[in-house]
Amino acid sequence: MADFKRYNPNRGADWNYGGKKWRLSRSKIEFFVECPRCFYVDNKLGTKRPGYPEFTLNKAVDALFKKEFDIHRKAATAHPLMQKYGIDAVPFVHAKMDTWRENFEGVEFKHAPTGFVISGAVDDIWVNKAGELIVVDYKATSKPGTIETLGDSSWNEQYKRQMGVYQWLLRHNGFEVSSMGYLVYANAHDDKEAFDAKLEFEVTVVECEGQSEWIDEILPRIKETLESDAIPAIGEACEFCPYREAAGKKLLAMHQANKK
Repeated sequence: MADFKRYNPNRGADWNYGGKKWRLSRSKIEFFVECPRCFYVDNKLGTKRPGYPEFTLNKAVDALFKKEFDIHRKAATAHPLMQKYGIDAVPFVHAKMDTWRENFEGVEFKHAPTGFVISGAVDDIWVNKAGELIVVDYKATSKPGTIETLGDSSWNEQYKRQMGVYQWLLRHNGFEVSSMGYLVYANAHDDKEAFDAKLEFEVTVVECEGQSEWIDEILPRIKETLESDAIPAIGEACEFCPYREAAGKKLLAMHQANKK
C-alpha cells in the first residue's frame, strides 16, 4: 500500500492564534474574505479545514520560471517577455529575495494597531527605470484560447487582492512600488493530436493592478473576530460550512434515533 498522510484536523497550539508561531499570511487574509467562520474554526479553534490536492505541475512551472528569471537577474538583463510586452524593467536584485519567495517566510511587516505579523511569499519582483518595484506572480493553467487580460480568468478579484497584499507589504518595508503588477501565465494547450510525453505551453504576460485600500480596513475586523467568542458569519460562497451543518444535523438525528 502506498504511503499517505492521514488528515489530522487538530493543529498544534503554537500554530493557532495566540501561539508563538502564528502569523497572518496573505492566504489567511484571503481565507477570511472567503469565509470568516471557516477562518475562525481554523485559526482560533485550531481545527484545520481540509486542504486541496497539491498542484505539483503548477509547482514545477513556478520552479522553472524562477530559474529562468534568475538567469536574467544575475545578468541584470531584461527577460525576452519583458521586451515583448514593452515592460521597461529587469528582475530585482536584493539580499532577501530568496526569503521573500519562500513559503512560510516571505515579505514580513509588523502591523502595530493589531500586533499581527503579516507575511506573503512573492513569486518574483521586477524593478523599472524609476526604481519602482513590480510584483509578479506566476500562474499555470489549461484553458482554451490565449490568456490576454485579467478578465480571462474567473479569479480576477482574488488576483487583484493577492497583488495588493504583496504591494502593501513591500511599501511598508520602505520600497517604492508600482500599483501595476503582472501575471506571467503558462497556459497548456490540450488541442494537440497526441500527448507525445510533453505539454506545450503558451506564455503570456497579463497586467494586474493591485488593490490595497481594503487591507487597513479588514485587519481590525480580523483582530476583532479572533478576539471574540461569537461565531462569525458564513461566507456567501463557502461550501464547507453548509456541508458541516447538513452532515451534523443528519448525524445528530441518527444519534438521537439510535438512543430510542
